[in-house]
Formats: sequence, C-alpha cells, structure tokens
Amino acid sequence: MARELEMLGLAFNSPERPFVAILGGAKVSDKIGVMGNLSKSVDTLLIGGGMAATFLRAQGLEIGDSLVEEDHVQFARNFIHKADESDFRLALPEDVVIGDAFSADANQRVVPSDAIPNGWMVMDIGPATVRTFVSAISKARTVIWNGPMGVFEWDQFAQGTKGVARALADLKDSTTVVGGGSSAEAVGRLGLDDYITHVSTGGGASLEFLEGKELPGVAALLDEIAQ
Repeated sequence: MARELEMLGLAFNSPERPFVAILGGAKVSDKIGVMGNLSKSVDTLLIGGGMAATFLRAQGLEIGDSLVEEDHVQFARNFIHKADESDFRLALPEDVVIGDAFSADANQRVVPSDAIPNGWMVMDIGPATVRTFVSAISKARTVIWNGPMGVFEWDQFAQGTKGVARALADLKDSTTVVGGGSSAEAVGRLGLDDYITHVSTGGGASLEFLEGKELPGVAALLDEIAQ
C-alpha cells in the first residue's frame, strides 16, 4: 500500500511534464471527482470508453443507442467549456467503433463520432482516435490511466484499450500508473505489467485518492512515509 500511495502521489502531485491522464469506463458519474481534480494539474486529458458518449451528447451529437447519463450531460458540457477556457487540452473520440447490440458477436462498424446511426451504440474508440491518443501518450513524461477505452473483454471491441496499453508500455523514461480493476486486467491480459511503472490494485480507493479525498488510513500511512 505504501508503494501504491507513493506512485499515485508522485504522479499526481509532482508530475514530470507533459502530464497526460486517460479516463475511460462506462460512466461519467464514476469519474466526476477525478476529472475535477485532474483538470487542476494535467496537460492533456483523453476521454474514451462508454462515458465518452455522454460528452458527445453534450456537444449536441446524435449517439444512437449508446448509454448516456442524461443527468450528467450538463456536467460534461460545462467541463468541455472549462477545458476551452483553461490551459489543459481535452481530447474526445473523433471516431468510434459501434455495435448493433451489446454482444460479443454484434455487427460492428467504424464511424466518425458525429455519424452514429440509430440502433447502434459506442463500443470502443476508433482507429483515428487511437492514433491521436497514442501520439499524446508518446510525448508524455507522466501518465495516469483509469478505465478501458471500450468493451475490451470482447476482442472486436478491444483495439482501443490495447492501443493505449501498448503506448504506455512503449514509454521508456516516463512514469506510467494504471489504476482501476478493468485497466489493470487489460494490462495483465496483454502481458504488459512489467512495462508499466505501477499497476494499481486500489480499485475504488485509488479513485478516491485521485479525487483528492482524504482517507484516514491513507493519511496515517502518508505521515509515516514522510518521516
């Protein structure tokens, strides 16, 4: 746990720059606190996964049958505006892999993010977005990644997550921290654990740490580390 806190604290509180954060997973609501805290210090924030659909809706785009947290669309709209007015860059998917059902054997297509048809849903970031994200990652000196880029458990919707994981593994002299159960699982499946500076096992606790919340047990351990 001391190693966990040391790496998360180093990456978040005193990052070498450029500092890039990558957030994915299904829900914006799970990452609101993290986004707010990261926006204070990150240089680039990359957003993928199912949560990206809420941000696309916030831009006024049609997102077909994708999961959208309607009660968080305004938050996403405000966050996009905040990025426009701030020093950090916010990157959303420019293209996506869509499926006609939430199924491993669904039909799939790659479409621009502004051309998602009715009856289809976002299942992964598209190849152009992967290239954009990989380019940003390749220049980073510190990277924090939490949340997969798509439904990586199904191979045809795993390419975005694989691309991000391999981009992190390719960084030679940078600090890379992977947090969250699904992200850690993806890195493990690809056999890339040894190429990442730190793979977090903290789950929800690591998310709360990145949100800036003080956890009593963590505070006591941090005091001990500091001594």
